[in-house]
Amino acid sequence: MTNQRPGKPGPEGPKKDGEKRPDGKPNQPAPQGSRGLFGLFAFIAVIALLFMLFNSSQQGRSINWQEFETYYKNGNVYVDKVAIGETSINAQVRPEAFMEEAGDQPVPVQVRFRASASEHYTDKLDELTNGNYAEKPTPGWLNAVWFFLPFLLIIAIFWFFLSRGLRSAAGGGGMLGNFGKSKHRVLSKEMTGVTFKDVAGIQEAKEEVSEIIEFLKNPKRFTKIGGRIPRGVLLVGEPGCGKTLLAKAIAGEADVPFFSISGSDFVEMFVGVGASRVRDLFKQAKDAAPCIIFLDEIDAVGRRRGGGFTTGGHDEREQTLNAILVEMDGFASGDGVIVIAATNRADVLDPALIRPGRFDRQIVVPLPDVVGRLEILKVHANKVKLGPNVDLERLARVTPMFSGADLAAIINEAAISATLGGKDFVEQEDLEEARDKIRFGRAKKSRVREVEENKLTAYHEAGHAILQALLTDADPLHKVTIIPRGQFGGATFSMPEKDRMGYSLKYISATMRVVCGGRIAEQIAMGDVSSGAAQDISQATQMARAMVLEWGMSEKLGFVRYAGNDTRESYLPDKDYSDETAKIIDEEIRRIVEEAYADAERMLRDKWDRVEALADALLKHETLTGDEVHAIIRGEELNKPSVSDLLRREAARKRKDPPTPAEGGEPDLPPGAAPSPA
Repeated sequence: MTNQRPGKPGPEGPKKDGEKRPDGKPNQPAPQGSRGLFGLFAFIAVIALLFMLFNSSQQGRSINWQEFETYYKNGNVYVDKVAIGETSINAQVRPEAFMEEAGDQPVPVQVRFRASASEHYTDKLDELTNGNYAEKPTPGWLNAVWFFLPFLLIIAIFWFFLSRGLRSAAGGGGMLGNFGKSKHRVLSKEMTGVTFKDVAGIQEAKEEVSEIIEFLKNPKRFTKIGGRIPRGVLLVGEPGCGKTLLAKAIAGEADVPFFSISGSDFVEMFVGVGASRVRDLFKQAKDAAPCIIFLDEIDAVGRRRGGGFTTGGHDEREQTLNAILVEMDGFASGDGVIVIAATNRADVLDPALIRPGRFDRQIVVPLPDVVGRLEILKVHANKVKLGPNVDLERLARVTPMFSGADLAAIINEAAISATLGGKDFVEQEDLEEARDKIRFGRAKKSRVREVEENKLTAYHEAGHAILQALLTDADPLHKVTIIPRGQFGGATFSMPEKDRMGYSLKYISATMRVVCGGRIAEQIAMGDVSSGAAQDISQATQMARAMVLEWGMSEKLGFVRYAGNDTRESYLPDKDYSDETAKIIDEEIRRIVEEAYADAERMLRDKWDRVEALADALLKHETLTGDEVHAIIRGEELNKPSVSDLLRREAARKRKDPPTPAEGGEPDLPPGAAPSPA
């Protein structure tokens, strides 16, 4: 349970009015927003509506002048009850003048006319009654009411919806003053449902955060020798690595109030609202100390000040950042409040925000290694049924650079695939397919390609696969397929033997030659090139550019970094070198790519018979494993049925034993049709 002090906002809610707080002062009722203006409009509208109803009930039946003249000449009109106004003649008629049953009471009638015809009807009424009538002009104030009533109603409705929207935007506190109220949530252990047992693959980050939890639970253990509680902890890592999950686990483990808010919640359309919300958040947190404040995506308000383009005036984001800086380590700072923030762009944060004394610790939440990926897969696999052939360790090895969110998606997609396939549990092939689907997209097994296009794709992937298998410095080949997947016509998969913290020159050179193999094989086999190598060209260019600008792997340019700082604050490129150096950079990038292309072409021409054999095998089988590719390189024959053989067997089996509707099967295929190789 989260400890909540009396009178402080929390999961149980605030204390009632009149109850005493810990300081002995009674709780004051929250001020209510002024509704006087709206009440005045509502009162006027109600009075006007009542007047309209009352007036309409007195008007009676509407008749024309001829009917009124007939009633009057027949003696059915009470002579002393005739009156004329600016737009109508009002009178009372005897009830027996009407054919239907009208009772014993006089029936009020009304002859309406336009105001411009008032003089005409006055003369006619004077002639008919010999001047025996009364004049009752409409009061001027009533005309004014009828004129202004629609405008008053429109203003009242507009004010009602505006005040309602403002109260909603302010969190229900009432009108503009509450825009500055913080929009945080107070979480408890029961609300998150996440503990450190649910966090895997980031052991070091868990240990550092556990120290914070221990400090909050037993602060005297650390302060007795003069230590102080850290004011802030910054979680830094790639998207999907588990920063927010780690924060939820902190809320689940800590027995203190946990205030959670996103960086974007501070910024509103009004200038100064963000800073006001920061002050309100820290005020409530200090009242509930010891506690934890979690700021998710802090880069939304914590970017470096003074950069980029502004529209003039005060920058709302900078005002919010200044308020955070003051609250975390200003004159009014207080112990007992720990701020935990998360971001994936620590390079753009303001230096004053990440200095010691504000964020004392920066905890890096990295992409998990093979051991961490195995632990994460085990955590998520506990929620699904796994088959006996599932090897999570193998799946962990073939998912390098996958985040925790990606691994969770693999388990979920595999469970969905197994369910749609009518299986009772998840098998290894479901996990492999889910891995490929997450990284490259869904396989388009029903897509029909032209013969020439299929052949071009087979040679393209054969060029990649042969070089992947021959180059020892590249990652080992896992499998190759010509089945379209996502936006790719085919794919060649590698299986890294280890996780890399960096890239060696040998590995980069080998990878660039593998990337060039697809375009080279296309050109040699087809005498033409296609746009299918666009992704390969982009990857080779990016690697060469990084080698020259960032990694100092160019002999001409040497051990110098030429890449600018990617703060994404300016629309102008960051260029700190001369035009002559820019020319050398372009020449070096081109040289590196051309050397890789020339080496790859030489290797493929030397092994062209193996490329053709692999392309033929891909056209027959569509998908080959790494072991099968190595067997083809050694000149061995594959003893496995082709896709056509599998289709013929399936069609023959269905003709021999057609499923019946009672068995839950499907009817036979029409003549000439064949099932998908999926």
